[in-house]
Amino acid sequence: MTDPNAIQPSALDQLPDRDPEETAEWQASLDAVAKAAGPHRAAYLMRRTLERAEGTGIALPKLLETDYVNTIPTPAEPSAPGDEALEARITAWNRWNAAAMVTRGSKYGVGGHIATFASAAWLYETGFNHFFKGKEADGSGDQLYIQGHASPGIYARAFLDGRLNEQQLDNFRQEAGGNGLPSYPHPRRLPWLWEFPTVSMGLGPLSAIYQARFNRYLTNRGIKDVSASHVWAFLGDGEMDEPESTAALALASREGLDNLTFVINCNLQRLDGPVRANFKIVQELEAQFRGAGWNVVKTLWGTAWDELFQLDTTGALVRRLREVPDAQVQTYQTRDAAYIRQDFFGKDPELAEMAKLLSDDKILECFHLSRGGHEARKVYAAYKAAVEFKGAPTVILAQTVKGHTLGEGFASKNANHQMKKLTVDEFKTMRDLLELPISDAQFVDGVVPYGHPGADSPEVRYLQERRAALGGPAPARRVHPVAPLPAPAEKAFASFDKGSGSQNVATTMAFVRLIKDLVRDKESGKRWVPIVPDEARTFGMESLFPSLGIYSPKGQTYEPVDRDQLMYYKEAQNGQILNEGITEAGSMADFIAASTAYSTHGETMIPFYIFYSMFGWQRTADQMWQLGDQLGRGFLVGATAGRTTLTGEGLQHADGHSPVIAATNPAALTYDPAFAYEVAAIVKDGLRRMYGEAAPGEDQNVFYYLTVYNEPLPQPAKPAVDGVDEGIVKGLYRFNTAESAGLSPVANAPRIQLLGSGTAIHWTLKAQQLLTEEWGVAADVWSATSWTELRRDALEADAALLRGEERMPYVRQALQGAEGPVLAVSDYMRQVPDQIAQWVEQDYSSLGADGFGLSDTREAARRHFGVDAESIVVAALAQLAKRGEVKATAVKEAREKYGL
Repeated sequence: MTDPNAIQPSALDQLPDRDPEETAEWQASLDAVAKAAGPHRAAYLMRRTLERAEGTGIALPKLLETDYVNTIPTPAEPSAPGDEALEARITAWNRWNAAAMVTRGSKYGVGGHIATFASAAWLYETGFNHFFKGKEADGSGDQLYIQGHASPGIYARAFLDGRLNEQQLDNFRQEAGGNGLPSYPHPRRLPWLWEFPTVSMGLGPLSAIYQARFNRYLTNRGIKDVSASHVWAFLGDGEMDEPESTAALALASREGLDNLTFVINCNLQRLDGPVRANFKIVQELEAQFRGAGWNVVKTLWGTAWDELFQLDTTGALVRRLREVPDAQVQTYQTRDAAYIRQDFFGKDPELAEMAKLLSDDKILECFHLSRGGHEARKVYAAYKAAVEFKGAPTVILAQTVKGHTLGEGFASKNANHQMKKLTVDEFKTMRDLLELPISDAQFVDGVVPYGHPGADSPEVRYLQERRAALGGPAPARRVHPVAPLPAPAEKAFASFDKGSGSQNVATTMAFVRLIKDLVRDKESGKRWVPIVPDEARTFGMESLFPSLGIYSPKGQTYEPVDRDQLMYYKEAQNGQILNEGITEAGSMADFIAASTAYSTHGETMIPFYIFYSMFGWQRTADQMWQLGDQLGRGFLVGATAGRTTLTGEGLQHADGHSPVIAATNPAALTYDPAFAYEVAAIVKDGLRRMYGEAAPGEDQNVFYYLTVYNEPLPQPAKPAVDGVDEGIVKGLYRFNTAESAGLSPVANAPRIQLLGSGTAIHWTLKAQQLLTEEWGVAADVWSATSWTELRRDALEADAALLRGEERMPYVRQALQGAEGPVLAVSDYMRQVPDQIAQWVEQDYSSLGADGFGLSDTREAARRHFGVDAESIVVAALAQLAKRGEVKATAVKEAREKYGL
């Protein structure tokens, strides 16, 4: 067996050595320099020589590239085990059914993609037959990130395996009836099959890297040994243009993630045309991955090319392959032998002579059909090299033809991504090419039939035997029964109920203090996964460094500069904190891996990701959607929240809209707590719902989004009245009345209800005092912990009403009988509190921080946006004046008095 860590072969392995003695002299010279002057001098001379060659125009690959040939030469390819003939027939059936499923669905206009799987079929089939481990062995198996547009092929294989039936195939992209198949890998829609949602381009590769990294984290922390799991990410070459696709390549190599393999289907096409029309995407990707420290395996040419490489005694063929741009390679795919002779071989006299030795059939076989990604033996060799390579992740660059086997109307055509069906005649041609036993009579009324060799056929038995040997079906998602986590001691939460007295405490600090108590819990403490993107000190989390440690697979190989301090920077191989550096996208990928460990590995983990709120949902909302689709659970914490709580940071940092974006995500429970005891109550309920004993009908597959603030303020005690905890969780409760606040309004004073959320409640409380003392108005103050949850409850009540069920929205119940109009105040744009407007029976108005942020003091910013206490007073008086409950002149007087 070849050493997987040996120097990778290049074009030299494809060419005969015309002068072995001269070659040996050059090698001996290099050895002599290395011995006499050291390896550094030898390396220096080699670099200078390569620079000289490049400068004089000698055609050599760049330092980060190898020639445009297979990394593993044909003689070095290992023999693939198994029955190649049966595997070819299985692949043929899957090709057929994938195309049939999409074509049959096209009459309903639901679309689908045929060409992607047609190009990638052997990339998947080889893995399913020989490499991808299932979950029935150790419960984890391998993690497969399937390219979204290839989903019809995966469904076709599940159909052959007996996991899907014809009716389900016919319901591809038709899910409303409850028995359909989602268009792409969507765990929320087909949770027994799909693990990872990947069709949002770029998120698959990013998530795969952090999944492989989280597997190491679980193993190194002693949670579960998942070292046998391998992460496979199937990607398109066009997809690699997404910045997220390559954002974490250095992390993967830096941490030696040899449990990770990227398989990039290089069919040279994206949705509209060539990926690199005037360049070569394979070479570009090779340089990018090699530069990032990855092991690169190129699988470009099929065995038909072996004869051509044997004839290439001068390297002319390799040079020509390196210089032809991708778009021209696509053109060869659609042209006859005469064109290829003239345009490819005719550009070089040596190649023109070579072409005379080749028949037209041989030329067409090479340029139309023979690609490394279409041959099981080539793919097997690449996969075997990948799983055996140690010390770095591997990327396999497999060249294919988009639309392969679908006929001349599909193969390499620029429009084939949008082509959704084959004609009956095209299917019959495909049938003959694949040698499938499907008769013309089976095309009833022009409808293409599904094909199946029978449940007891050699193909199906072989497929199932191979999967059994590898640990069961794949892809597959499993949620193993795990006992609910015991609730942490009540003391951790109750300590916030008494308030902070005269001490000023920001809700960010309150949250961090709560977490410090929870991670000490004997039962569940080790399952917390703190995630922070290089802002731990901003959020007061540095005290967790020495106690929990920052995860690093290398531990701490240096002496930290602050080692003599109590809160020194401690890295450890079993560290609990994931401090990701300045990458919100990477932190979210971490969060997704941790939040779905209950399914992926059967291990319940409790991630919390705390971030600068402006740089959370705004930057990574697509990943939040991915999180919901993947049924993740955990706590997202937007710290330094709000549009006016930051001093001096200004427009780019002032968050006034994150709750609006969060409200669009059905899996996100969005809270804007005002007080420390509210933070504790929400976290306590989240632990119960996601990890403990959920109530009947409650969906556990949700995640919580909390906004917390960096403004130190006195934290009040929890009101000693019934219903406070319920109100906190449901989104609204009355914090006080004018009377309970000790303001003593006059009898029959005009009354108004002030609803505040987050830090805005403090200005609301000041406005309550001003209204009573200066304007004779009684105000009751309500804490609106979640405008979004109030709205969702009201929407559910509306839906129930349409079903004939009487149900009152909670917001209406809570405010029922409350006297006077309602004025809602938020540190976010008015759209946030206005979510509940239509369900409030009282007159309703709102204040918020709409527009761009600005740099100034908090007080000046609040005056600018019209949300400070004095602005609230004026808005409240305007509401009451409209109702005739205060004089109209009071509004003008208040504006003048407060300088508005």
